[in-house]
Amino acid sequence: MPNRRVVVVGSGPGGLAAAMQLAQAGCDVTVLERRDRVGGRTSSIELGDYHFDCGPTFFLYPRVLSEIFQSVGRELMTEIPMTRLDPQYRLTFGGGGKLDCTPDMEEMDRQIAEFAPADVGALQRYMDDNRGKLEKFRPILESSFQSPLDLLRPSILSAARHVHPLRSLGKELERYFSDPRLVIAFAFQSKYLGMSPFQCPSLFSILSFLEYEYGVWHPYGGCHRVSERMAEICQEMGVEFRMEEPVVNVELSGKKVTALITEEQRYEADAFVVNADFADWMTNLIPNRVRKRWSDEKLEQKRYSCSTYMLYLGIEGVYEDVPHHNIHISESYEQNLREIEQDHVLSKDPSVYVQNASVTDDSLAPQGHSAVYVLVPVTHQHPNVDWNAEAAGFRELTLDRLAAIGMPDIRDRIREEHCITPDDWNRDYAIYRGATFNLAHNLGQMLHKRPGNRFDELDSVYLVGGGTHPGSGLPVIYESSRITSRLLLNDIGVDAGFIDEHAMV
Repeated sequence: MPNRRVVVVGSGPGGLAAAMQLAQAGCDVTVLERRDRVGGRTSSIELGDYHFDCGPTFFLYPRVLSEIFQSVGRELMTEIPMTRLDPQYRLTFGGGGKLDCTPDMEEMDRQIAEFAPADVGALQRYMDDNRGKLEKFRPILESSFQSPLDLLRPSILSAARHVHPLRSLGKELERYFSDPRLVIAFAFQSKYLGMSPFQCPSLFSILSFLEYEYGVWHPYGGCHRVSERMAEICQEMGVEFRMEEPVVNVELSGKKVTALITEEQRYEADAFVVNADFADWMTNLIPNRVRKRWSDEKLEQKRYSCSTYMLYLGIEGVYEDVPHHNIHISESYEQNLREIEQDHVLSKDPSVYVQNASVTDDSLAPQGHSAVYVLVPVTHQHPNVDWNAEAAGFRELTLDRLAAIGMPDIRDRIREEHCITPDDWNRDYAIYRGATFNLAHNLGQMLHKRPGNRFDELDSVYLVGGGTHPGSGLPVIYESSRITSRLLLNDIGVDAGFIDEHAMV
């Protein structure tokens, strides 16, 4: 029997991981990428001799990707050398206080005692509880959800007592910590999903647990090196990459996709894996009449994550006293979140994340210089914000905020600069509304209520990435590739056993 042919649309982390696994299964795989480089939101940005990650800079929970590498005969840490960071990051609070977050529980309690003595010991209780919680939820995060009947699985019923659907992540953390700063310290990770911890389900208390239990890692060269090395491995396995070749049309026979059309070629295949932004790709390439559950009108009504305002700064000098990762929490944090998610306006007191990776990795900038990455959570595209009018002023506000983390003179040091606004995410990266974390992760848009890994409205189409199950964030995006690859291979009659053989049980 000839090799089955699969076309993957997009070379983001989910698409690359799927391509690796499908090639390992013997499929003839072609990846269509609209841009000039792989990675999507995990791609690189170069400004002269300065190198930056475009999007994710936290590499968490390497277990999933490590197992995927093992399933294709590779070792993750050999292919992509990484170092575990300690401290993981520094948190500074607009209301006062600082934490250099470390997996050393005794050191964390020593720091907590300085400003919240009543909460000493609470972190260990939180860790113990969430260790058990993750074990209960892992089978859910690692399985497909195609219909409401999947909710009756034994794994779901076993995990049910850990589910508190009316309790937010913020309320869950208040069960452990009395000081509101500590609630935020272990809840802000919901921003990896693009959501407020006071809107996000309590399930996601496992996010900060993953950081402390399994580490925050830095791949040398930046997180984009992970995607670049995955693409290189794909090519070594025979995967063909067609760069700067966006899909411009989709051939349909009823509900079945028969071919994808680019300006250069027509691609037929046994199956198609879509790693593009879900809502953007559907509204631009699939006729609305074909889609019922995910029509333009219904997509318009869905809830979407926040966006991000980005600055990439090549600077002279190195801030040796500023850690690799830094998060400054707004003094008016809950108001800041409301402004992002409900009011859709720009905050005058935003929270800010800064990566100062050159203190760890000297390959990112010329000697004696630094590559500084700045991210500010903001509303996705909304009529309330005109970025043509607001961008210049918001840049100044953002640079002012950097004094709070120890960079008061950064303006004088800037030698290269690049900015990305929600409009740029939408236009240049084809992200619906510029919502960089896809569909929001509220209970009405999770599990079977999220677009399925085997897409139910088009035959022969499968989804990977943050827009499908399990959701956003690199570890679960990699997990989506395993779920999707397993479904696809089983559907086309190809053995997928090697995927499960290398998964931790």
